[in-house]
Amino acid sequence: MADLSAFPIASRWPARHPDRLQLYSAPTPNGVKVSIMLEEIGLPYEPHYVDIGKDESWTPEYLALNPNGKIPAIVDPDGPDGKPFGLFESGAILLYLAEKTGKLLPADAALRYETIQWVFFQMAAIGPIFGQVGFFHKFAGREIADKRPLERYATESRRLIGVLETRLTGRPWIAGDDYTIADVATLGWVRNLIGFYEARDLVGFDDFPTVAKWLERGLARPAVQRGLTIPAKG
Repeated sequence: MADLSAFPIASRWPARHPDRLQLYSAPTPNGVKVSIMLEEIGLPYEPHYVDIGKDESWTPEYLALNPNGKIPAIVDPDGPDGKPFGLFESGAILLYLAEKTGKLLPADAALRYETIQWVFFQMAAIGPIFGQVGFFHKFAGREIADKRPLERYATESRRLIGVLETRLTGRPWIAGDDYTIADVATLGWVRNLIGFYEARDLVGFDDFPTVAKWLERGLARPAVQRGLTIPAKG
């Protein structure tokens, strides 16, 4: 049986199955990336709900694993060289899991880097900008009388969706014919923008039919549907 005692997070969220990969998360756009990935690849794992509404991601135990204090983080009891291994940042986790299992990342070197490029595009552009739309349109920022920040982020979100529209034209998935970690990284963010953030009209999402069809294809995948609600609220 794996010994996870070196990770303080395991004392706050004890493992019932310590030989499985441990996921510490919540169903946020970044959180569901990893739960969807785990459902897609079929790697046994144990999810733990981290209540961000109660600031649990800022507890000492969580910060010992993820000093950035954000969702998600993992501990893999069978990490590199067979040793327990902790990792944070969703994009890094996707890449790690893809390389660990040989799934959802092209073997061809050029296409592999092209795929990673689009994961970085989500992390560096789509995630931060869509998140700001959520803040100024859905959350506390909507009370701010000056609407210029919202307009700026909505305009930039529309531009980024346009980048996806161009990329997906003639392709079923971001990397081409095959569904990859680039799609896993991006689906939850686009879904949140037009759903939970209620920004469909704000960004003119219906002007981008190719992205809409890609989102529909992605959400139809059973692993995606399961991953969107994992971990369940404790």
